[in-house]
Amino acid sequence: MLTELVRQDQIASELANASTPGYKADRSSQAGFGDVLLANTETGATIGSFDNGVAIAATKTDLSQAPLQQTGNALDLALAGDGFFSVRTPQGVRYTRDGQFATNAQGQLVNASGFPVLDTKGQPIAVGAGGQSPEIGTDGVVKVAGKAVGTIAVASLQNPAKEGDTLFTGTAGARPKETTVVQGSLEGSGVNPADAMIDMIVSFRAFEASQHVIHAIDETLGRAIDSAASTGGS
Repeated sequence: MLTELVRQDQIASELANASTPGYKADRSSQAGFGDVLLANTETGATIGSFDNGVAIAATKTDLSQAPLQQTGNALDLALAGDGFFSVRTPQGVRYTRDGQFATNAQGQLVNASGFPVLDTKGQPIAVGAGGQSPEIGTDGVVKVAGKAVGTIAVASLQNPAKEGDTLFTGTAGARPKETTVVQGSLEGSGVNPADAMIDMIVSFRAFEASQHVIHAIDETLGRAIDSAASTGGS
């Protein structure tokens, strides 16, 4: 039941982020505890084995590329290929596939949470607070009024670990060679809502079945205790 509760929390998060750009779903694998060999405490004779059930063995984020969706917004960027955008947060540099960017009051390129998007030198990119839209090439070079103002950093990531919905931590490496920046598009969410709903129903049914088993065992033990008490009283 505890295992299914973890699965349901993950699936609920998936459904909540079914339309979040660049969202990556988690996948959990289950493993069974070792069987316990039961024996008669008086004679030592083997009775049989008892299965201790299952638990979450590992959780891994599915980083597969999701389809790109055209938006026509000059500040919407998607990555075609591996890699992550770099943003500066109060906790340090974090990485994301969510390219739904905007500008802040200082004219810097920021993500949806207001964190500055970094260039290849680790600095924010000034594109202007309004007016002319920047041109961003497939190599990440940002031009405003024909003048290059910076190159958006795209990093490979070793040992990526999700932090929140769309941010990741990890060890940054060189930009993947085949990756390109696509202006005016966003990477879709890595969640299929229909599949997530089916998974939620299956998980709920498994939880419910386990609950019925525990209830049946509880009733059986209760009857045994009542029977023992009645026999002792007579």
